[in-house]
Amino acid sequence: MKRFIGDKKFYMMVLSIAVPIMVQNGITNFVAMLDNIMIGRVGTEQMSGVAVANQLLFVFNISIFGMVSGAGIFGAQFYGSRNMEGLRDTFRFKVVSLSLLTLMGILLMYFKGDALISLYLHDSDGIGSVDATLQYGVRYLRLMLVGMVPYAFAQIYASTLREMGETVAPMRAGVAAVITNTALNYILIFGKFGAPRLGVSGAAIATVVSRFVECGMIMIWTHRRAQKLVFIQGAFRSLRVPFSLVKRILVKGSPLMVNEFLWSMGMATLTQCYSTYGLVVIAGLNISTTISNVCNVIWIAMGSALSIIIGQLLGAGKMEEAKDTDRKLIFFSVSSCLLIGALLMLLAPVFPKIYNTSEEVRSLAAKFIMIGACFMPVQAFLHAAYFTLRSGGKTVITFFFDSGFVWACSIPAAFFLSRYSGFPILTTYILCQSLDIIKCVIGFILVKKGVWLQNIVGE
Repeated sequence: MKRFIGDKKFYMMVLSIAVPIMVQNGITNFVAMLDNIMIGRVGTEQMSGVAVANQLLFVFNISIFGMVSGAGIFGAQFYGSRNMEGLRDTFRFKVVSLSLLTLMGILLMYFKGDALISLYLHDSDGIGSVDATLQYGVRYLRLMLVGMVPYAFAQIYASTLREMGETVAPMRAGVAAVITNTALNYILIFGKFGAPRLGVSGAAIATVVSRFVECGMIMIWTHRRAQKLVFIQGAFRSLRVPFSLVKRILVKGSPLMVNEFLWSMGMATLTQCYSTYGLVVIAGLNISTTISNVCNVIWIAMGSALSIIIGQLLGAGKMEEAKDTDRKLIFFSVSSCLLIGALLMLLAPVFPKIYNTSEEVRSLAAKFIMIGACFMPVQAFLHAAYFTLRSGGKTVITFFFDSGFVWACSIPAAFFLSRYSGFPILTTYILCQSLDIIKCVIGFILVKKGVWLQNIVGE
């Protein structure tokens, strides 16, 4: 068991990186739920307009994540090899590429935002006005464009700090942003403490202000510690990045960005397949997904911690230590999710009762939660395997392993089973989830063979 279990020092090191990420993600998910509730209390059209606008902003956020992730592979390994010049160049690449991406996003959503929002709006059958929903969505989106720049720069700084193992500062900035957003939402949406009642506009203003708070805190913290954080010294004297590094980042990073797009589209398509069983299924899935997102913070944070730790070891050329550490990290992540999944299984019938819905929806939601709890260790292994392969720069492999598998296997299965099999929804859902076991076998073989043991910054 010593091959799978580390000592106290090992777990202290892992938790020092993973816990701040868990805290930040956990608080963010919880507050996002509160935000939706507050907007929902204003009106149906307002809530729907904000939801559609956020779908467009979600695509932008995924693009940002894909870009910083692609460059982050090199950042972690440069730091592991103590190559501060390489880390500085990687930081500059993020600044240039994300600035261009943000400009494109702002222009697209400013001039085509109303047309894009209209794609999601259809006859409402008396539930609400399509025209009013469109107006609220466009109003919210236009204000949110102001926050895209600070959001992008917050991700540039936060991702670079995390690649160095500095996870507490981004966590503090994220928590401060969440608190700011929640407080201003309450004040501006409902017009409290003498403030005007702004509704949807208040929600957007609150979010934009919180983005500036997060960005400002991270930037100030970083520049005040320039003596320690050497990469930031002279980082903006020039934005020149060696062409050889640009080429390598694009070759390795492009599959990650494309993967994020296709994976998110794949998840939406799967949900559409399940939705053919009726609205009760959508309601049940919404409840189970909301609860699962809180628990999933565990294996998501462990995947991020794994990519940082393994990336640094690979960059330092410590291949055997990387292999041993990776094995222990995967075991730790899966074991943790076994315990969390067992607890979620026991509490599954309780959670849906907090929702004001029918007993049929509650029962179905409880069963979805139980199924998700059973497959939580599977998801933990897949996430850890994905980040293991990614840390070694195997981005093409991760592309096929992640979104490729979804489109080649999961979606065709869900499409056929939901439309032609005659199976009930729970059978279809279990069968589609079970396909991930095949993916686990593939991931196990790839990780075991050590195809990811590669120093991509050594040259």
